[in-house]
Amino acid sequence: MSITPARADEMADWQKAVVKLVQKKHFYPRQALVNEIEGMAKVSVSFDRSGQITNFEIKQPTGHTELDSALPKMMERLNPLPAPPSSMAGGDVLTMVLPINWVIQ
Repeated sequence: MSITPARADEMADWQKAVVKLVQKKHFYPRQALVNEIEGMAKVSVSFDRSGQITNFEIKQPTGHTELDSALPKMMERLNPLPAPPSSMAGGDVLTMVLPINWVIQ
């Protein structure tokens, strides 16, 4: 089974909307900035068809308390996610892994 171009476009648009939201809601914990701590976490996020986050699990922590402890608050800020396209395969609850990066520039 292949994805039709319209569905692929819907998925790409939705993914861009999720990335834009993550960029908008991302924050750097003050203590991590002061200590110049950088890192990347991977968070498995479950959400319903309306985009409401129903659960999340830190799959790969950064290893830095200052950053890892900010993840629950970041998930609150991201809720709700943009509603996924109706063409997205899956049931009533969908899951994806979000990489969350903290880089001092």
